Amino acid sequence: MKHQDWEMLDVLLSTENITKAAEHLYLSQPTLTSRIRKLEAHYNVPLILRKQRGITFTPEGEVLAQHARKMLEEQIKIEEDLNNLKKEVAGTLRIGASNFFALNKMPKLLSLFKQQYPDVEFQVVTGWSKEMYRNILNQDVHISFISGDYSWKDKKELLYEESVCVAAPWEFQWEDLPTLPRIEYSTDDKMRYTIDDWWYSNYKHHPKVSIQVHQVEACREMVLNGLGYAILADLPVSSYPDLVTKPLKDASGNSITRSTSMYFHNDSLRLNVVDAFVNFVRTLDLKNL
Repeated sequence: MKHQDWEMLDVLLSTENITKAAEHLYLSQPTLTSRIRKLEAHYNVPLILRKQRGITFTPEGEVLAQHARKMLEEQIKIEEDLNNLKKEVAGTLRIGASNFFALNKMPKLLSLFKQQYPDVEFQVVTGWSKEMYRNILNQDVHISFISGDYSWKDKKELLYEESVCVAAPWEFQWEDLPTLPRIEYSTDDKMRYTIDDWWYSNYKHHPKVSIQVHQVEACREMVLNGLGYAILADLPVSSYPDLVTKPLKDASGNSITRSTSMYFHNDSLRLNVVDAFVNFVRTLDLKNL
């Protein structure tokens, strides 16, 4: 098999869908199908079975796809080792970032690092913090920026903490919140638990949710336009002085906070590019970046 065959099988294994795999590989569906058929003819075995939605691999196809994935991983490791032997900060840095960090911190962070190390390229994946935690556990990335506290036995460095607060377009009293319109947004499980635990420790009634959105930025815009209040970490709203914000307190009167940390494996620091990036991040005030 050639490198392009490894990549094709790996993407098919991840997506289990011809259409999505073709989009990922920047191929037309007929071209991708033709490549699959050529590989099947070469090995004289069927590789995939089509389902009503997507595909599944035959036993023979599964063996080849897993082999392809191992070969791609070996290729990445060889390239990293060769770059490292040059004693230069070069190569590809694989990074995972939670959604808010990816949108609000990552572009400036990567731009600054690229100015100092122009020979570095980036592969960045984004999503919920739990997904980024899974990525670093599986070593699919070198570094993950994750919001919330996850169990981790390797290297983890706190970058900043935020207060979890109520943000509203008008003055409010705590006792009035159950009767006021609330804007909800999709967030990770740990943040949702923090909010729900605080709410039901203080109120008997469910919140009066009037609008539900997918992203915290859309939630903030709804609040700014007077449509209701929201409960969120304070960074998305800290630069809007017209909003009324009040931090949540636990039963002991302490502010409830949410941390953002950098997770990585200690042995990945053997790579010049990872070591340089980690040290670079340590020099920055990411909360105010």
